[in-house]
Amino acid sequence: MSDQLKIKVTRRTDFGKGAARQARRAGLIPAVVYGHGQDPVHLLLPAQETTLAVRNPNALLTVVNEAGEEHLVLPKDIQRHAIKDTVDHLDLIEVRRGEKVVVEVTVQVEGEVAPGTEYVLDYATVPVEADATDLPEVVTISIEGREAGDHVYAPDVQVPAGATLQLEDDIVIATVNEVVEQDLGDESVQEEQAAESAED
Repeated sequence: MSDQLKIKVTRRTDFGKGAARQARRAGLIPAVVYGHGQDPVHLLLPAQETTLAVRNPNALLTVVNEAGEEHLVLPKDIQRHAIKDTVDHLDLIEVRRGEKVVVEVTVQVEGEVAPGTEYVLDYATVPVEADATDLPEVVTISIEGREAGDHVYAPDVQVPAGATLQLEDDIVIATVNEVVEQDLGDESVQEEQAAESAED
């Protein structure tokens, strides 16, 4: 289930690209908190512990402001540096205990398909509704013994108690196909013929 971490934050008062770069150099991540009809709140979060926390994109965070007030938030959008493995900006959504939210959850595949077949995952993540304080990190599907032409549908997805998959029943999550073996011998002959033609 989702982690819950406490992170001390400060209110962001300087804005613009220059101010954002300065904050990052100081080891802080600019963030905006939305939710519950409130005006957006601009914050600065400590980069190191925040980056570790949002490795799970559905991590439940408790942000603690300068007054000691605590607010539960979930990552809504994580902007990462194009080259470095760092977080540049966060959009967070405030949630409350007992509130239901819909998040994208990773699909974990279990089992082995029949010999001579392979599976293709059509949905790497699926939308799941669950309590904001009890979000699953993964949902699972089983491909054990599945044969070529078989499909895994939305109702086959195993979700934890209290969570609900937000997909229609006819949605295909994974497909099992026959493995097509390439004839390397023919390819080698073609390469030799092409090389001989080039020499001529």
